[in-house]
Amino acid sequence: MNKEEILSMINHHVQGTMIDYLGMVFTNVGDNYLEATMPVNSNTHNPAKILHGGAMMALAETVGSALSYLFIDREKQDIRGLEINGNHVKSTADGIVTAKATLVHKGKQTHVSEIRITDNQGNLLNTSRMTNIIVDK
Repeated sequence: MNKEEILSMINHHVQGTMIDYLGMVFTNVGDNYLEATMPVNSNTHNPAKILHGGAMMALAETVGSALSYLFIDREKQDIRGLEINGNHVKSTADGIVTAKATLVHKGKQTHVSEIRITDNQGNLLNTSRMTNIIVDK
């Protein structure tokens, strides 16, 4: 599949889920990475009217999981999140944030990715690491 077909497949696959509700859209893919955006709005704000840390972690987990999904036999295998951790280093109140997941370990049973979430100006908001386990269907 080419880049556009991959992005179309993933964006179609998440329709009608929390990912769709939060406005996440997969926007770029490469040999070892995947990117998605998410709006900062009332659906993703906390009571202080800034981006909710849980929304950032949902974005990180979504992009990290989807990246692993691209490297499995989707007819025979599936992905489950095993562990994720993140550090919130800055906040934002509006705009669009971008998450870029990069695969740092591609084993037969586990994948590890690093995810960086940035704002419109490229400021780092969150850095996360996720481990996925590959399971048979």
